[in-house]
Amino acid sequence: MLAGRPHPTVKGLWQSGFFDHGTFSEILQSWAQTVVVGRARLGGIPVGVIAVETRTVELTVPADPANPESEAKIIPQAGQVWFPDSAFKTAQAIRDFDREGLPLLIFANWRGFSGGMKDMYDQVLKFGAYIVDSLRQFKQPALVYIPPHAELRGGSWVVIDPTINPLYVELYADKESRGGILEAEGTVEIKFRRKDLLKTIRRIDGTYARIAQQLDSQELSKEARKELEKQLKAREDHLLPIFHQVAVQFADLHDTPGRMQEKGVITDILQWKNSRTFFYWRLRRLLLEEVAKREILNAHSELSNSHIQSMLRRWFLETEGAVKGYLWDNNQVVVEWLEKHLQEEDGTKSAIRENIKYLKRDYALKHIRNLVQENPEVAMDCIIHMTQHITQAQRAQIAHLLATMDNPASS
Repeated sequence: MLAGRPHPTVKGLWQSGFFDHGTFSEILQSWAQTVVVGRARLGGIPVGVIAVETRTVELTVPADPANPESEAKIIPQAGQVWFPDSAFKTAQAIRDFDREGLPLLIFANWRGFSGGMKDMYDQVLKFGAYIVDSLRQFKQPALVYIPPHAELRGGSWVVIDPTINPLYVELYADKESRGGILEAEGTVEIKFRRKDLLKTIRRIDGTYARIAQQLDSQELSKEARKELEKQLKAREDHLLPIFHQVAVQFADLHDTPGRMQEKGVITDILQWKNSRTFFYWRLRRLLLEEVAKREILNAHSELSNSHIQSMLRRWFLETEGAVKGYLWDNNQVVVEWLEKHLQEEDGTKSAIRENIKYLKRDYALKHIRNLVQENPEVAMDCIIHMTQHITQAQRAQIAHLLATMDNPASS
């Protein structure tokens, strides 16, 4: 899926993976093999990758050479599960990618953490918390994608939820994926048990309701009651599996991408065939926005991230027109606009550079004004110092302004 493969039936044909051909390089391969981490390129953009091994792997624990009675052990580890070693590997990879300045792509397909007694002794909770700490401190774009037919369940959702780092982490789901804390079967076992199924059967199935109503009669003979109970039991055995499957399907509807988006826990729903293109343009946009944010913060360090986002949107509308405001959600259009206005070319007017210049000027004026208000005794010294660094024409303009302020009637 990541690196591609030779075509299974057509000789000499290559089936492309998600990343550029020949760029995926796995790291830490022999350690914690239930998680796959590596580096790759997406349309030429270097990225860090974290994916899941869905097959069962074997962990070999060597014998202790100091203990002649010890033996080597082979422990099977299920796929789609975070064990203590694979959780630590995930957290370490996230930290490494952050230090390298690489954006992160996570292909999420976990059913949760291993919760056995040995895993608790091996500190699975601590290493799971390491993942949260690593993502919270991550300062690069991090895109989490639930691929087709994959699922994100239990504690695995908790440790990569976008609310951990809302400035950088975004969660996307394929339209064929599923997500939720409990799987559909588990939800039915808790919220729709046998007694609830029997109530539903009695409400919906006429035959079952008629037999149950006859059993409520006090005038039945022992033989007739026994026969009716037998019929009722046979009807239950026939209908319970059917109603159980209906209940599972109903619970599964709450785990669909549409429902996840309605609840606001994912950013968008994707299709696998378009996901590579989408993430390419999304990554380029986020990286260019980071460049613009750094320049804006250098000019005005007190602005918040939400304020900067609204400013970029406003500048986009000013240059492209309010009619094209809907294009702000189109990553490719915004990338082209950002590249155009971030380029250092002579003769081209950059809306971003011009606005940053005004931001820098306003911030400097605000800083000077605050200093003078806090230290009024230095106001005259500041004026004298500033007049020594301006032109003769500017001094004349200042003198005119001061004269106008002294005598407002003359104007």
